Amino acid sequence: MTSETPQIEKPVWISEAEVVSMMDIAGAIDALQQGLLAEARNEAQNMIKTHVEWDGGSTLHAIGAVFPVAGFSGAKVWSHTKNGATPMLLLFDSNDGSLKAIIEAFALGQMRTAAACGVATRWLADPIAEEFAIIGTGKQAISQVAAVLAVRPIRRIRVFSPDEGRRTRFVERLRSEFEIESVAASSVREAVEGASIITLATRAKDPILSANMVQYGAHINSVGAIVPSRAEVARDILARTTTVVTDSIPQARKLSRELIDFFGSEAAGWEAVQPLASIVSKRFHRGEAEDLTLFKSLGVGISDLSLGIQLYRDAVSNQRGYKFSPPQRVQPRLRTSQAI
Repeated sequence: MTSETPQIEKPVWISEAEVVSMMDIAGAIDALQQGLLAEARNEAQNMIKTHVEWDGGSTLHAIGAVFPVAGFSGAKVWSHTKNGATPMLLLFDSNDGSLKAIIEAFALGQMRTAAACGVATRWLADPIAEEFAIIGTGKQAISQVAAVLAVRPIRRIRVFSPDEGRRTRFVERLRSEFEIESVAASSVREAVEGASIITLATRAKDPILSANMVQYGAHINSVGAIVPSRAEVARDILARTTTVVTDSIPQARKLSRELIDFFGSEAAGWEAVQPLASIVSKRFHRGEAEDLTLFKSLGVGISDLSLGIQLYRDAVSNQRGYKFSPPQRVQPRLRTSQAI
C-alpha cells in the first residue's frame, strides 16, 4: 500500500460578472432565508460590524460571520468613499482556516441588502400589497425594487429622490426593466401616500419619513442609515410601529441612531425589537391589528456569507471562477539589510 499526499483544494476567485451570472435576486432571497434559519438554530453567528469614519463621510467597514456546522467562516471588507468602493468577501474553512474563496462583492452586497428586505417584506408586509414607494435612486435602489417585486404583487411603484433628473431616469429604467407602472413623485410625502410598502435607501443625515405621512398597516424597510451619523425614520414612526425587526440587535444597539434614540441604551428597553432570523423561523403572520412594521437593515455577516457560501458551492460544482494557488507561509525577515 502506498500513501498519497492529500490533495489541497485550491481557493477560487469569483468575479463580479460570475456573481451576477450565477445568482439573481430570487436566488439571493432563498439563500439568505436558509442562512437565517441556520442562525435561528444556533448554527451561524455574526461578528458585530466595525467601522471608522473620516474625511466628511468616508468609511471603512468590516463585517463577518461563522457557519461552523457548514464549515465556513469569513468576512467582507470595504472602504466607502465619495469616489467609490471595492468590497471583497474572504471565505475560509472554519475547521482548518484555509482560504476557500475571494469573491468580488459589490453586486453581492447589493443583492444581500436587497435580499434582507425581500425576506423581511415576505413575512411582514400585507400579502396583497400593490402600492410600493422607493425613496432614493442610488446604487441600492434597483435591487431593492427587484426584491420587493419578487415577493409581492406590486401594481405601481412611486419614486422620489431630491434630484429630479435622477428620479425621472430611474422611473424610465423601472418601466423598461420590469414593465410595471412607475411614477416620479415631487416629495417623500407624495411618494409614500397610500403605499403599503415603503423602502428608504438614502444617505439622509436626519429623518425624512414621519408618521403622519404613512397609511395604517404599511411596512417600512429602512436600509440607508447604517452608521450613527445618519437617520431615515422619525421617532413617531417607531411610536406607531407594532413590530420592529432588525438583522442584528447587538449591531443595532451600536450603529442605529434611530433605534438607540427610541429604545435607549439599556438592554431591557430593546425587548420589543426582534431579530429577522426569529421572524423567519417562527413564520411570522401579520395580524389585522398590526399597524406599522419596520425592518431596520444594517447589514450583517450572516447575510454576506449566506450568499457567498452558495456562490462558492455553485462555482465548485460548475467549475466557475479562477482557481489559484493558496498562500504559502514564509518566515518574516528578522534582520535588517543595513548595518546599524
